[in-house]
Amino acid sequence: MDAGILLGIALIATGSFSAASFAVPFGKTAGWKWETYWMVFSFGSCILFPLIACILFAPDFVSIFRVTPPTTLLAVFALGAVYGVGNLCFGLGLRYLGLSLGYALSLGLMLAIGTLIPPLIDGRLQIMIQESGGTLLLMGVLVACVGVGLSAWSGILKDRHVSDAKKQESIGEFNLVKGILSAVLVGILGSAMSLGIEQGRPISANALQLGVDPLFTAMPVMLVILSGTMVTVIVWCLYLGFRNKSLKEYVAAASPKALRANYLLCLLAGLLWFSQFILYGMGRSTMGPFTFTSWGILMALSIVFATVWGLIRKEWKGAPTRAYVLMTASLLLLITASFMIGISGSE
Repeated sequence: MDAGILLGIALIATGSFSAASFAVPFGKTAGWKWETYWMVFSFGSCILFPLIACILFAPDFVSIFRVTPPTTLLAVFALGAVYGVGNLCFGLGLRYLGLSLGYALSLGLMLAIGTLIPPLIDGRLQIMIQESGGTLLLMGVLVACVGVGLSAWSGILKDRHVSDAKKQESIGEFNLVKGILSAVLVGILGSAMSLGIEQGRPISANALQLGVDPLFTAMPVMLVILSGTMVTVIVWCLYLGFRNKSLKEYVAAASPKALRANYLLCLLAGLLWFSQFILYGMGRSTMGPFTFTSWGILMALSIVFATVWGLIRKEWKGAPTRAYVLMTASLLLLITASFMIGISGSE
């Protein structure tokens, strides 16, 4: 196997761990409603840290945007706004299902759709299918979907056997129906991120021509995409803030110390979430011409790490042995699928 592919998988796997860990700080916030901490988190993950990353790794990013066709910038921005809707639904999915099941259902759909749709649109999937790698890619996506199905099944078994009181201990607002509906929307709309990254390849190409290190040419693309995402978040979270009379929470908490802690925790969540794209962009740059395979690796391994976090947070406490067996099988399948998808581009 090409050493560059292995390096890419390792970098993306590290990004997956960061992505799976981002919601953990939310459990420590005090006195803030969902829309408040999601707004602060989104400011960090969509604006502050992407801007810092561009300043550090692509300091001439304004010039990169100037030489990029406005239609490309607008398309990538619009896809980011669509992804923003999926991102909001993702937050709800975690709120109602917890880390392990919320990630499995949401990211499982994003894996299949986000891996296959972008190359189907630009023709690279057809080229890949004509070679042996195309078969391996499709098999990898299929194995991942089976893994996600087993993960969902294990979650349903857990739901049937664990009392409502125990569910509330680990997931304060557990609601299976609302959570599944949110996850389906995440899978469909959240895949716009993958499409936006692929549509933003001209931006990355311009960054490379202007001297940006190949490992970091995705940073200007992420700034454009996530700016669109932030617009969606602002609209929705302000609406909820007015409706729920929670806007005062931005300046009020139990104490000044608690308020500072809430901001720091939400910004930490934003840093963890955005870090996945720094590492994803680095790993993606080593994957050869079929960069879209990187998305499947990111999603599959994010589900694996999120499930581990779910176990640590005791979200599976009281679940039957059968549920644990299915969950373990799903993790093994997802890890296998990530490698199948990763090496398919080198076949």
